[in-house]
Amino acid sequence: MHDPSPLPTMRIPRIYVPTPLSVGFVQQLPEQAGEHLARVLRLEAGHPLILFNGDGCEYDARLATLAKRAVSAEVMGQRHVSRESPLRLTLIQGVARGEKMDWVLQKATELGVVRILPVVTERTEVRLDEDRAGKRLAHWQQVVASACEQCGRNTLPEVVAPQKLALACAALGDDPAARFALLPEAEAGPREVGALQQGALLLVGPEGGLSEQDIAIARNAGFRGLRLGPRILRTETAGIAAIAALQATAGDFS
Repeated sequence: MHDPSPLPTMRIPRIYVPTPLSVGFVQQLPEQAGEHLARVLRLEAGHPLILFNGDGCEYDARLATLAKRAVSAEVMGQRHVSRESPLRLTLIQGVARGEKMDWVLQKATELGVVRILPVVTERTEVRLDEDRAGKRLAHWQQVVASACEQCGRNTLPEVVAPQKLALACAALGDDPAARFALLPEAEAGPREVGALQQGALLLVGPEGGLSEQDIAIARNAGFRGLRLGPRILRTETAGIAAIAALQATAGDFS
């Protein structure tokens, strides 16, 4: 499916602003974004911008002020622009270490997932107490927002707080989406999954893969195995490869 509203060829910065936006108002930009526009890009007042806040719209704007700690933009217009995939994909990702997790969230966002559920499995090496989990979630949400700035999405994927795999599976309830767990020994590949009209839930293990206990939990929750060729893929590769494959067979890559 080709989007009728492609990104502009002229380099116009896209800025995520986590507040309501209205035409005619002057909006102060987040400090980090404002500093990038003023100090790194060295833009001047009047330069065009595109703002978005996750409501599905783009807001045409122009730089209004460039004070040291108060860069603002005047909102000039609003338009609904959707670059979302018709295939609703949820990534259930075993929490990976450090930058690997950031990379997975960034690329999954670029590839069109609508929801990301970080899960703690039997072999998860990252241990997060409540305080660290909250900080990590805020960081992941910023990673997703930055990825949307780059790729042109105007609706941010939902990222939830990390939880144990069993709790995540129980919370899925009667979600009608097809459920797949990436397993090297599975027989079915992406070409055998069908139309996926209700979307898909994709479970990916952490660095050590899914244990037998994890697989049992997943199967009890209705997940079936999905195989990506004869090679063992790293956690930061597996989910991204599977998302791309499903987009190619049932989504907007087809």
